[in-house]
Order: sequence, then C-alpha cells, then structure tokens
Amino acid sequence: MSDKHAALKSRIRKIYERHKGRYGYRRVTAALRQAGEMINHKTVQRLMGVLGLKSLVRPKKYRSYRGAGHVTVANLLQRQFKAKQFAEKWVTDVTEFNVGGEKLYLSPIMDLYNGEIVSY
Repeated sequence: MSDKHAALKSRIRKIYERHKGRYGYRRVTAALRQAGEMINHKTVQRLMGVLGLKSLVRPKKYRSYRGAGHVTVANLLQRQFKAKQFAEKWVTDVTEFNVGGEKLYLSPIMDLYNGEIVSY
C-alpha cells in the first residue's frame, strides 16, 4: 500500500525541524500555503499526529509583581527623548540572550543628545 501523503509528510517534518519544533499545525499549514501548497489545516494536524510532531510550549514568564516590594519610579523624562547638551539624559534597557544554554544580559547606556552608546 502506497502512502499518498509521503511527500507532504516529508515537507511537514522539514518545516517542523527548521523551526526547532516550535511550529504547531497552524503555523506549518501557513508555511505550506505560503509555499503554494493548497492544504487543509485538519490534514496537517492529522499528519503531524501520525508523525508524532507536537509543538514545544514555551514557559510563560511571570508578569505580575504585586506586593510590598513593588515600587513605581517617577517618569522623569515625560517622553522628552531629546537632550540639549551632552550627558544631560541617559537611558538604558536590559536585553537577555541565551548563549550556550546560559543567560547573558546586555544593558547599553545611551546618551539622548546624539544617540551615542556611553557604556554597556
């Protein structure tokens, strides 16, 4: 008995693996349609089940910091993101990277006068 969906299964597996298991049937269906394949999402869902492909669910980050330790800082800039002189206004942000399974943080400090990175 031949498998009429063998080529489609192969394409589904390639899309799934290219995106490191993060794509579920909806996004795989969208990728197939974008590549010109006319396919129903239920067919993709069924074939992914047959192949044993399930999307990875990323853990949600904790977003609520209610309690005694929470302090709201005053809005000193009032959305005025231009400075009249050097070193008048500095801003920063923190970015988290996952490198080799470890968390690394980058926090550049930018001068709003000329957009120069003062430090990081």
